[in-house]
Amino acid sequence: MPFNTHREPNETASLLSPKIPRDIEQAPDDYCAQSRLPSSATVFKIVLVLLVGTVTSNADSSLVLATHPTIASEFNALSSSSWLFVSFSLAGAATQTLYGKFSDIYGRRLILVIAYILFAVGCALVGSGKSMGMVILGRVISGCGGSALNVLAVLIITGILSRVSSRRCHLAILHQPRRDNGSKPRRARRRLARRHRRMAVVVPGPSPALRAGHRALPDLHPQARRDAAARRPARDEARHGGVRSPRRQQPAAAPGASLANIDMLGATLLALAILTLLLPVEIGGSQVPWTHPVVFGLVAAALLLGGLFLATEAWWAADPIFPVELLRHRDVLLGYFVTAAQGGAQLGLMYAVPLYFQVTKRVSNAVAGSYLVPAVVGNALGAILAGIVIKRTGRYKPVLVFATLASSTSYLLLLLRWHGQTNIWESLYILPSGLGTGIVQTTTFIAVQAAIDPAHKAPAMSGIFLVVTIGGIIGMVAVNAVTIATMTQTLDTVLNAMGIGEAARHHIIEQAASNIAYIDTADKDISAAVVRAYVNGLSASHGVSLAGSISAIVASLLMREHNL
Repeated sequence: MPFNTHREPNETASLLSPKIPRDIEQAPDDYCAQSRLPSSATVFKIVLVLLVGTVTSNADSSLVLATHPTIASEFNALSSSSWLFVSFSLAGAATQTLYGKFSDIYGRRLILVIAYILFAVGCALVGSGKSMGMVILGRVISGCGGSALNVLAVLIITGILSRVSSRRCHLAILHQPRRDNGSKPRRARRRLARRHRRMAVVVPGPSPALRAGHRALPDLHPQARRDAAARRPARDEARHGGVRSPRRQQPAAAPGASLANIDMLGATLLALAILTLLLPVEIGGSQVPWTHPVVFGLVAAALLLGGLFLATEAWWAADPIFPVELLRHRDVLLGYFVTAAQGGAQLGLMYAVPLYFQVTKRVSNAVAGSYLVPAVVGNALGAILAGIVIKRTGRYKPVLVFATLASSTSYLLLLLRWHGQTNIWESLYILPSGLGTGIVQTTTFIAVQAAIDPAHKAPAMSGIFLVVTIGGIIGMVAVNAVTIATMTQTLDTVLNAMGIGEAARHHIIEQAASNIAYIDTADKDISAAVVRAYVNGLSASHGVSLAGSISAIVASLLMREHNL
């Protein structure tokens, strides 16, 4: 048949162009190269842009970890320094579940740019804040933006590489929570100190990321791709002389209808449940007694709001932010618990270590932050080694049990040995905790994926991000509360033994709990008593981390191993 001869369609004629392979898996290698797969240069550019955002977020968290005692002391609010972390993480926990759905409606690039703007505005507000409340408000705003940087990075990368999966390529993603990034260079901390030791130094970071993201990232708009797919049959009909391609036309959904499906009620209930759960831990024993009716009322409200959230997700929400059926799976629940318990224990340690060395050795922020390096190195090594071992053995439960045991050993050593005279070798006791946490991060990702239906992979992975945030918040608040409560009680006992009156004791305790620099200005005997009280408080905080890690050991032993 001549090439230009018109062929009438009939019942047996093929509706596919002869130039299109019938099975993409059987297509020649150069066929995929001719399709619209992203080039290596494009993928590298996109990953580089995403890296700028995640590094900026990590730098922000690292600076806060190393300098939170000094930042809070400037406002005479050392006992509330944990809110520099809690406010950021709480805002992230409340918003990160919504970013994926918003990006499905409005596109990945637009939502990512909005996240960069929120992060930059929050950092600017923190840097210019004149009170602790203003700084915490800035942390809330930056947390709303920062929570999207990791989530959208994962969505964008997997969205790009999913096209390459037709060429039978495989992708392994290792995720490390941003709060485990330890110390930063000395120059950054000196600059931070010159700017009232607050986080204004990170404000310029989102600006190049914002510009580069807007220029380099593709629109990655799922709704636009569906509209384009709906228009292709018309182009194919004109191209093939009236013969339509067999692609099915998918009508475009109205943005308003898609927006109405977002579970805003569930997200609100979840945020309120987390807030009411954390407030009793934060204020109990420091601002109100543990037996105060407010504490019991907040706990009851947390249970009620949590129940309403589960009921909403199970029976009300058309498109729930988290499928409740995952919570009926034993191994998923245990995996979430191990992740949250170990993450909370480790983040509590990361909070306590800089404060310990600033109190006992009176070192600068830079030196105090450098003591976190062993934990950070161990975290990275653990994540890599876990992947290698699981790949070679095909088993993950023994690796998970070993990780929790290693972390528990580290916390036990800190509890027994860190009592004010810690040498350089003893400072390496935090290495096993970082190693174990890195292994847990990698292993629980694998364990949860092995236990669930592949159709639930995306929400299950989102659940891991969420429980890491919640566990970190609880661990941070618990460690801070135990440290301050134990320090206050110990200092009051020591001062009473020194014959100091009640009014003077109250003033000294208030100064010691609000400003770490009080150790340098107080009398020698008073200063020694404050240091002793803080050492006891921080030792008790290591007991909190140890308890969390032991509970992770029990949960890991109860997990069942599935075939990979």
